[in-house]
Amino acid sequence: MRSLDVVSRGVRTLAERTYAERLRREVLAKPVPRHVAVIMDGNRRHAKGLGLAPTEGHLLGSQTLENLLEWCRRVGVRVLTVYALSTENLHRTHEEVEVLMRLFERKLDDTAKDPRVHDNRVRVRIVGRTDLLPAHVVDAIRRVEEATKDYDRFEFRVCIAYGARQEIVDAVRRIAEQVRDGTIEPDSIDEKTITDHLVAGGDEPDLLIRTGGEIRLSNFLLYQAAYSELVFTDVHFPAFREIDFLRIVRTFQQRTRRFGK
Repeated sequence: MRSLDVVSRGVRTLAERTYAERLRREVLAKPVPRHVAVIMDGNRRHAKGLGLAPTEGHLLGSQTLENLLEWCRRVGVRVLTVYALSTENLHRTHEEVEVLMRLFERKLDDTAKDPRVHDNRVRVRIVGRTDLLPAHVVDAIRRVEEATKDYDRFEFRVCIAYGARQEIVDAVRRIAEQVRDGTIEPDSIDEKTITDHLVAGGDEPDLLIRTGGEIRLSNFLLYQAAYSELVFTDVHFPAFREIDFLRIVRTFQQRTRRFGK
């Protein structure tokens, strides 16, 4: 019986791989999104469904994230922005936050040393309130950003201790200070002025994906996502597969972007 299960899994894996290759060819025949943003939701619920501790879901999700980076690169996406930790998430249990911080440190250091990152010239940027993070995580952030700062083929942005409302408040505060100091005239303030002061910048995602079944933005890139195409999937992030990603990109390609016109 066990051997039959192994054979069944092998056939299923081969079928998925064949289908993914066909989907990839279909996706590559059309323009792909330059910038993809992902709200990686469902880690804890996925772990619970498997009978694991909630914190185990974050480890499973981190493995999926490594795969997602490769899937994006394969089809020609140039920027991937992921929501790893919101400022609200910092209020979870001490145990869960500690596990997340250790995981961030380890994964950031692994990324800084990963030959795939260097071979493919992937620049890594961390976006968020790093002043709220432990010193050991901040040190790991500095190491990975320093190791990849000169790369320009692909940009991987990880939002940690990030909240879009606070990002906008901080930008407005900095602009107000410059107006007070006379370095900016109020009449000269435009959209570029605002995006120049956003910690995540003004690079708008073409496609924003949320896994896990929830249908909301949860304080993620509220300014930048004004005209992003949004796709929500019930799949928990640790279970997110390449075929799920490719189907979503295909959905994006089937839409007509009007940008309010």
